Order: sequence, then C-alpha cells, then structure tokens
Amino acid sequence: MHHSNGEGLMPYIVKQTSKTMGFEFNPDTKTISLKGKSIPEDNAIFFEPILTWLDGFLEFPPSYIQIVVKLDYFNTSSSKYLLEIFKKFEKKSIQGLKVVIHWIYEEDDWDMRDCGLDYQEIVKIPFELVEVSETD
Repeated sequence: MHHSNGEGLMPYIVKQTSKTMGFEFNPDTKTISLKGKSIPEDNAIFFEPILTWLDGFLEFPPSYIQIVVKLDYFNTSSSKYLLEIFKKFEKKSIQGLKVVIHWIYEEDDWDMRDCGLDYQEIVKIPFELVEVSETD
C-alpha cells in the first residue's frame, strides 16, 4: 500500500486479446498505454467500461499523465472512441492537467502514421508521433 504520494491511484488493466487492445494505467509511471488491435465485435461493450473508468480517474488525476498509443490496427468505430478518450484529456488539460500523447507507429506503417497525424490536428494537447523500427 503506497499512499505516500497522496494520490492513492490504483492500476487499471484491460488485457489485450486478438480483437481488442490492451489498456493499462500504471500509477508508478503515470502512464496510460494502449496497444494491439482494436476490432471488437461491439465497440460500445468494449469501450464503455474504459470511458467510465476514465471519468472517475479524471476527477482526481495525478498532476501529469503520459499516454502511449502503440496500435497495430483499429476499425472506424474504434477511432471514434479513441478520439473520445483523447478529448477527455484535452478537456482536463484546459483545466491544468499536464498530459502528453506519444503515438508510436512502425516505420512502414503509413496508415497508422496518417491516423496519428489526423489526431494531432484535432486534439489540442501535446501529441508526438514516434517512429520505431519493427525490431523495437
């Protein structure tokens, strides 16, 4: 039990599957990571618990959050939910939360790069595109 930081933050983990992304909050590093594929049978059923968790989390967030997105593929309805997630952080950043998004894509994956560029245009928080080689 570490409450010395006065933030009593708990980890939150949604395990990655072949069709749904992993979503994890690590309270030690203040990092939220999204990774894998997002092609759930039903996007609402998959994303609603995450959005509900985020709403609670963002009521009393730590002073700084980094979001690391390393997705291989996602479908159109997932992209709308991703935007909704980013917008929740954007809203808090206006109120003073320090937040940065790292959008990680493999060097030949132009689709994921373009998606990142699209979000970078829309979302008004620091949004960094990070190219990695496939061996990383």
